[in-house]
Amino acid sequence: MTETTDDTLFSGRLTLRQARRGHRAGTDAVLLAAAMPTDATGLAIDAGAASGAAGLMLAMRAPALTVDLVEIDAEETARAAHNIAANGLAQRMRAIHADLLASEAARESAGLRKEAAQIIITNPPFLREGAARLSPDPARARAHALPEDGLERWCRTLAWLAAPDAQLAMIHRADALPEILQALDGRFGALAVRPVHPRADAQASRVLIKARKASRAPLRLLPPLILHGANGDFTPEAAALHAGEGTAMCD
Repeated sequence: MTETTDDTLFSGRLTLRQARRGHRAGTDAVLLAAAMPTDATGLAIDAGAASGAAGLMLAMRAPALTVDLVEIDAEETARAAHNIAANGLAQRMRAIHADLLASEAARESAGLRKEAAQIIITNPPFLREGAARLSPDPARARAHALPEDGLERWCRTLAWLAAPDAQLAMIHRADALPEILQALDGRFGALAVRPVHPRADAQASRVLIKARKASRAPLRLLPPLILHGANGDFTPEAAALHAGEGTAMCD
């Protein structure tokens, strides 16, 4: 079994069991959760949830939502289920073990439904098969890397999950923006792109993207989010977001 740690987020209001090594929750999850309105209702899906940090934060920020945590790795799914219970959210959250790149029939068999979600948040695997050293465990490797056409297929599934007019938030590497825009084209519109910079004098390392299914509204490039000041501390905006306050999308 994977060695784990029990950590706290949101100024200690959220507890999270996660793997000691490998993918661990941080700013990416915070920004995803903060991209959605706190008065959102209906079903939200955290697609590629790992141990569930982003979806748990979203559930805490938006108490009228029900939230599904969807993850391909069985151990991570089990940790997500543990975290749901540990945070007292079992009444409106569930963990689903499913492959988002599987067939429609396989997704439905796992418990996913077409056009059911009003809100989708996602942090897709950043790695590409064949371009990075991956775990020898095939299931774990699938959880951390996408095939050559994986991002397009991932976005195709997100559109399948999304109800008409559903909202989507995605965080990814900044250099993946052209591929993301291509994958979302024809599926989601009204894109708002916010570059995320580690410091004011550094290039963007992430892009936070918000979109709406089937919208034809034009793309907007928002002001950058700066995470750290010159002294290394979080900027006031970043500190507030990590405490569960404010919004990551200044639109």
